[in-house]
Amino acid sequence: MSGKRIVTIGCELASSNATHVSFRSKSSLLDFDIVLFKPLIDDFIGYSTDYFQGKPSLSDTKSFQLRECCEHWRRELKEAVAAGKTVLVFLTELTSVYIDTGQRTYSGTGRNQKTTRHVTEYSNYTSIPAELKPVVANGLEMKLASSVAPPLAAFWNEFREIFAYHVLISSANVPAAILTRTGDKCVGAVIRSNTSTGSLVLLPDVDFYPDEFLAEKNEQQVWTKKATTFANRFVSAIVHMDKELRAESDVTTEPAWASADAYLLAPERTLRAELMAAELAVEKAQQAKEELAERLRVEGRLRGLLFEKGRPLEEAIIEALRKLGFTAEPFKDGGSEFDVVFESAEGRLIGEAEGKDNKAVNVDKLRQLQMNIHEDLLRESVEAPAKPVLFGNAHRLVSLDDRGDAFTEKCVAAALTMNTALVFTPDLFLVVQNYIECQDPEFASACRQAILSSVGRVKFPVPATRESTHESKSEPDDV
Repeated sequence: MSGKRIVTIGCELASSNATHVSFRSKSSLLDFDIVLFKPLIDDFIGYSTDYFQGKPSLSDTKSFQLRECCEHWRRELKEAVAAGKTVLVFLTELTSVYIDTGQRTYSGTGRNQKTTRHVTEYSNYTSIPAELKPVVANGLEMKLASSVAPPLAAFWNEFREIFAYHVLISSANVPAAILTRTGDKCVGAVIRSNTSTGSLVLLPDVDFYPDEFLAEKNEQQVWTKKATTFANRFVSAIVHMDKELRAESDVTTEPAWASADAYLLAPERTLRAELMAAELAVEKAQQAKEELAERLRVEGRLRGLLFEKGRPLEEAIIEALRKLGFTAEPFKDGGSEFDVVFESAEGRLIGEAEGKDNKAVNVDKLRQLQMNIHEDLLRESVEAPAKPVLFGNAHRLVSLDDRGDAFTEKCVAAALTMNTALVFTPDLFLVVQNYIECQDPEFASACRQAILSSVGRVKFPVPATRESTHESKSEPDDV
């Protein structure tokens, strides 16, 4: 329809001419001609999020993910404008949170040690490549500035009724294009590139999902005819605005031949050399970042104890047992195959793992476990039966707070008669998490002994508690 490649982030249109990508994606915007962007970060704020000074305080993991996403889009939007693209940013509600800086300070010693977690304020507007200094304000009455460009005026006059403002742009460096009806406060702007035909168009917010745009069909939400009609009009209008903005640009895109070395000025040669050095530094930093990300992924494998099944669950169990001081390996020899054989100075054990999507672990695995114990005992190198342990991850896709019983009553009763320990793998995760934090060998020994001595569900020891507090170490980030 349009001949232009259009992408939407944070919003969707009922049009085959617009490609939608997630805010969490790492997509490049250089593949597109027109970008529609909404800086929505609600996905990072869950029901279980803590609060600090009245605002959500994100966990270490979500802090890292949010900062990474915002930095990605800020960079991509800036590069898109520099490459001559038209970027439309819809100024949604300002969402401020506290994110973890990664810095910790400690006071006290032993059981009285206190950990202070340093946080800083962060907002969804950090993803926008412009210093806007947004101030919260809500309203519907707006007008165009007298100096507004005709392309924006035509677009605004067609769609003005669908816009609502949620912030005022207080930065004096932003050229106002849309103002409040009274007070002439800036709520929209057009920032043109100095080096290309690209433009950053800041617009008040739009609700792209009114009730009349959505209907339910086969238990799924689908676009209505009104949504399709609107999307086609909207796409046509932004394509026309993009064309007119480019036509009005005073900048001529530099032809390739003009940037040849023969036409470089002396300062340019120096700056090019500095730019190459800077790019090399960025490349090294990116490599270091990727290495850290891989280490983070490896360290995070233990979280598989919370939600995995099958081989990934078995691998997480083996890693957790090693953390607690066991030697642990999967076993395969001829016709015998055991999920894990593990031992320590306290004794030798054989384990089977079972993950269930939406129910408790039942008695089925106990029969397999007992067969493994007997097969193991038939080996010449084994002189005594190993302790049987059933590792179960019940209701694995449900939040821990909402899970039912980990093992069925029949499974628990059978375990009592078979001298079998039942380990709920999220319990194992929590004790390993605590051990990694405290590095107390006595606690690890107590955890090993708990598995060896238990019949039925294992109750792990509780480590000495550590107090933890928040502290806003740095000033809020400028947005």
